[in-house]
Order: sequence, then C-alpha cells, then structure tokens
Amino acid sequence: MSYQVILQDKYDLTPLVEKITLKDALNQIAYQASIRVAASNDMPSITPGMSIRVSGVPFGKSVKVPLLHPAVVWEVESSNSGTKRFSLVVYDRTIYLDKSEDEYLFPKGQTATQRLHKYAKDWEFQIASLPDTKVQLGKGIYRAQTLYSMMLADLKETAKLGGDLYQLRMTGAGLELFKIGSNPSPYVLDRFIDLTQLRTLEGAVTKVKVMTANENVGSGQEVASKVLAVAEGDTKALGTLQKLVEDDQVKAAGGASKLAKSHLTGIQETFTVNLPDINTIRAGEAVMLRGLKLIVTSVSRDLGNPGNMTLELASFDMVKRRYFLE
Repeated sequence: MSYQVILQDKYDLTPLVEKITLKDALNQIAYQASIRVAASNDMPSITPGMSIRVSGVPFGKSVKVPLLHPAVVWEVESSNSGTKRFSLVVYDRTIYLDKSEDEYLFPKGQTATQRLHKYAKDWEFQIASLPDTKVQLGKGIYRAQTLYSMMLADLKETAKLGGDLYQLRMTGAGLELFKIGSNPSPYVLDRFIDLTQLRTLEGAVTKVKVMTANENVGSGQEVASKVLAVAEGDTKALGTLQKLVEDDQVKAAGGASKLAKSHLTGIQETFTVNLPDINTIRAGEAVMLRGLKLIVTSVSRDLGNPGNMTLELASFDMVKRRYFLE
C-alpha cells in the first residue's frame, strides 16, 4: 500500500490495512475516512477517541506527508467471517465543532473572522490561517447550538451581504478558512473514466421576492410581510418559478435587491466525474473540465496505487446559491 496509517503516533497499521476511502463535501465540516483493517495477534486494541493519521505522497510530489491529520477514531466495528476485521470511521478533529454545543451573543459590526477568533480562544483550538472576511455582520444571537452551525451562519451571512465564500478546514497547523475556488492553477480533468452531466429545472428560480417581518404590527394583529425587493429572470422561456426569501438581516433596499438577484438561476447543471485519484483535491476547490471552471462540491476517493475518485462539480454561482444563500 502506498499510504500509511499510524495509530496513536506509534502503531503502524499499514500492513494490516485492506482499504481506505476518504470523503469530503461542502455540506460537511470534517474530512472523513473509512478504513478496513485485518486483525492480528500483536495489534493494539483500537477504541474510539484514539488519534490516527493517514499519510501519502501528494499527487505530483515525491515525499510522503499527512493527508488526514490530526484525526480521531470515531467508530469501531468488528466482524468475523473466517478472518476478523475492523472497520474504522475516522474524522479530522473539526468533528468536535460539529458535535459540541454552546451559546454566544455577538454585537453588531463584527466580522466572521473576529468571531472565529473568539470561538478559538474560548475552546482552545489552534488557528492556522484566518483571512479577513471584511463584511460586518448583524447582531448574532446563538442559543444552544453547535459551534459549527454558528460558524456556518456567520459565513453564510457574509456571503449574503456580498462577501466572499469560505469553508472551514482542519490542517496539521490548525483550523483554516479557505476561500472557495481560490486554489492556484486548478487541475485540468482530462483523464476521466466516466462523465455524467445533469441539466434540470429542479431548483431553478426565475422570480424572487425578499421579505421581512412588518415592524408596524399592532397588538394581536396579523399582517403580511413587507416586500423589500423583487427580481425577475427568464420567466418567458422557463416559466415562473418563484422563491420567497425571508431575511431580517437585510434591511436596506440596495442590499435586498442584490440578495434577490443572487437567488435567480436558470437550468441547473451538475457534473459527476470518475477518474484516477488526484489525492490533493478537496471540496471547495476549483477544477477545469472541458474548458469550464467548476467547484468541487464533494469528493469520494478510494486510496491505492492507482486509486480512483468520484467528484461532484457545479458552477461557482450554483455553489453560492445552494450552500450559502439557502
């Protein structure tokens, strides 16, 4: 096996590993591995909570480095059908942000970057790289929810207010904030085994109304929401597919108009590509496919020599609408 699996920084499980699958997606925070290991008499007992790392040689390089690290064994399942095997579910340590709850009250005017620094200080997790997201956010009132849901809400509000799109990632140096599609020199996908293209009106939006609760409501009186902005797209060709966006964070007419236009979308187009593994491609990165610059929304890879991977791809605008504006 061209990849290495190390448990607790001292036990080399590599000779016992039968299969490694890695999964990454924009709608999940933690990079995930599924590892199947054959049992041996001298192997250590594997239990949830143990540290583990997966290393390999990055595509186009010659030196082996950690690809999934720092990581934790989350689940252990054993089976015995003649040969005893262990199936491990492993996550990078951002999984703790998705499983831990807290409460925060943030004042108006902070950026997502400032709030991430606050989370990091309170929870004592290391930061590798946090670029300035620049956009000042509204008041944040977060009651009894996961840290990741709070962070994601900050990043979504940043996008809604016209800022860039960001994704949280765990690296060996700590947590980083990766700008979607910002990787230099996107890989050109030209050796694919199979390519599927889907074009559909499912999810299309040709008319948008941005609404907010009417503030002039009398006691016990029910009134219609206030319409802040209306945007219309290609209704003649595609028909009227209307979306109502309720957002009390956008008060100004200009901001509401920009938000309405950002939700307009025509025919939805996605690609599924199966090809030899390029083990450094992660969700959120840009790739080139037949002259189109697309964003990886998910990747599933079977490590090996050679390995293979399946990528789900979409345009930047579609990623913004699906993952940041909903």
